[in-house]
Amino acid sequence: VQLVESGGGLAQVGGSLRLSCKGFGFAFDDSAIGWFRQAPGKEREGVSAITITDDTTKYADSVKGRFTISSDTSKNTVYLQLNSLTPEDSGTYICGAAHDVRRHESITVQLGLLNSWFYDNWGQGTQVTVSS
Repeated sequence: VQLVESGGGLAQVGGSLRLSCKGFGFAFDDSAIGWFRQAPGKEREGVSAITITDDTTKYADSVKGRFTISSDTSKNTVYLQLNSLTPEDSGTYICGAAHDVRRHESITVQLGLLNSWFYDNWGQGTQVTVSS
């Protein structure tokens, strides 16, 4: 199992970036993919997630209306579009994969999507820096 992130970089305040998370070696169609971010000195924060099974999405309050998550099952890839960036969005963005999502109760999925405990594997991360 492998997750590979890409698309990070330097952006200005108000700018945009699109992050990609490509999955290898697991049943992508029966998974959930979550994006988390970690800034120096801060805890890892769940930003957004999507269940590939039914395209359910979830967003942290801090990014609602600015970030959009989507998936392309033909490419085993999940995208995170980051718009209206602020310096507080800076950090390492890491994607995680939760497997066998269909076997979970729906309440477990809803509770877990933005929490690290729900995910089985992690990528290496991609750095996002927003400068003013």
